[in-house]
Amino acid sequence: MKEIIDFILHINDHLQAFVQDYGALVYLLLFFIVFAETGLVVTPFLPGDSLLFAAGALAANEANNLNVALIIVLLICAALAGDNTNYFIGRFLAKKGEGAKLFGIFTIRKDYLDKTHTFYEKHGARTIILARFVPIVRTFAPFVAGVGNMTYRRYITYCIAGAIVWVTLLTLAGYMFGSHPWVKKNFELVVFGIILISLIPIALEFIKHKLGKKNN
Repeated sequence: MKEIIDFILHINDHLQAFVQDYGALVYLLLFFIVFAETGLVVTPFLPGDSLLFAAGALAANEANNLNVALIIVLLICAALAGDNTNYFIGRFLAKKGEGAKLFGIFTIRKDYLDKTHTFYEKHGARTIILARFVPIVRTFAPFVAGVGNMTYRRYITYCIAGAIVWVTLLTLAGYMFGSHPWVKKNFELVVFGIILISLIPIALEFIKHKLGKKNN
């Protein structure tokens, strides 16, 4: 766990070292991490937001010879591939019905299937887009959408929109600000700041939900 935390907080240094040792293979590494973070239910701890920011910062350094446009396109594809993998794993389990398990951890119950389906058909669009910006939640949201049998056409539309905005926004932020001396010196604080900002959408939804209950 200590190694994982260190990797996340100093991901800029680790990626820079990887570029120096392996060059363009960093594209493959970035793709794999984003795919795993969004596509595998068992790896929600992998960096997402901070990785995109760090990738943009790497591309801003001309010495690394990385193309920011290629990074953005590649990682949008990685996010979509991961989301779809997660979605169809959830859908597969839903089709197996009550009692289905994933890795011996997740147990599917009939009442859970019904409630999840109802929720995602009603609030799924907003949930998929907001979840994209929240660590851990973005890993589970596609899986739960699949379990709840959210209509795929509806799911993929908002999934694509969320992936484009998420990857482009954070990668370009890193590209524009990541090479700033203060940011490079205080990257750990930047990571914490990104995490706090990413929690804002969920906090606002929670407050809105609570206020809605009071008004009713």
